[in-house]
Amino acid sequence: MTDVRPLVIVSDETLLDEILRLAAAVGCEFERALDLRSAGRAWARAPLVLIDEKVIEGEVELPRRRDVLLLTKGSPPPSTWERAFAAGVQQVLSLPDAESAIVGALADVAEGPIVPGGCVIGVLGGRGGAGASMFAAALGLAAGDGALLVDCDPLGGGLDLLLGAESVEGARWPSLGLDGGRISMEALRGALPQYAHRHGRLPFLSCDRDGAGPSADALASVVDAGRRAGKVVICDLPRHLNSGIWPVVDRADLLVLVVPAEVRACVSARRVVDGLGDRADKVKLVVRGPAPGGLAPQDAAESVRVPLLTSMAPERNLDRCVENGEFAPRARGALVTAARMVLAELRGTVGSVEVAA
Repeated sequence: MTDVRPLVIVSDETLLDEILRLAAAVGCEFERALDLRSAGRAWARAPLVLIDEKVIEGEVELPRRRDVLLLTKGSPPPSTWERAFAAGVQQVLSLPDAESAIVGALADVAEGPIVPGGCVIGVLGGRGGAGASMFAAALGLAAGDGALLVDCDPLGGGLDLLLGAESVEGARWPSLGLDGGRISMEALRGALPQYAHRHGRLPFLSCDRDGAGPSADALASVVDAGRRAGKVVICDLPRHLNSGIWPVVDRADLLVLVVPAEVRACVSARRVVDGLGDRADKVKLVVRGPAPGGLAPQDAAESVRVPLLTSMAPERNLDRCVENGEFAPRARGALVTAARMVLAELRGTVGSVEVAA
């Protein structure tokens, strides 16, 4: 049986302070030993071992095991590399250059193994007011406790307002303070607000009425954290594509384009698809009624030139409920039913995706 904590054998106090800082950033606790002798059985049972150069002074051969990292301050001389590999060290990492690699190794231990089933859905509107944000929220409900809802549009007014959850405590993008790098889903879950619904609680990350929206690096960190934790990460994307949202588009297993059943909306949607370039092969269409001119869903798909995934009728009184601060689509209504269809499509593409009943 392995200990859940890494083992650190470092006598250099400056280097130890750096390790403490990096471990705290990903919520990783570790066990410390003064030298190899005092480490005892922790050497064999720890999932990861971090050592400094003093441990390999002289002609020492470390007890054989995987995942031993030698950390140095600045680039080590060739003699350090030679002693390290002679002693059985797998990797030599120098600070500050290798900081991200060390953070990643500590985070892998803190989070445990990657949970299967993690995937990413991007939702875009074919025109303004198409209902993409509402559909993204419905996907979050349909996915039950396995979802993470992410607002990627700083001009959208905030997903918390759509959910009627603007008073729920938790961090929005401006206050989250991410600048890229590794973050764990556990740390996110502790910081984010959660929307309570009949199937559980939906963690969400909303833009705010003030402050900046997410940077590309911050978006990548959040999406990667959700995927590693096995979450269905649902991203509400802006129609006006820019470099800030490409990390989501590139990571997406499926891009859902929501288009009203109107000729003008289809023309607008085609421009959105063109803006995706070679990423457009990820796009599938959801057509939303009513169709004032009788435009059939398949005709809309042919006009936009992307495959039709499903269509849905308008849900009576839902807009009024949202305006009054209550996002409560009917469990078997058109919106949630269409969301389940999308999740079923995703399940066929990436494997196990839970769908709430």
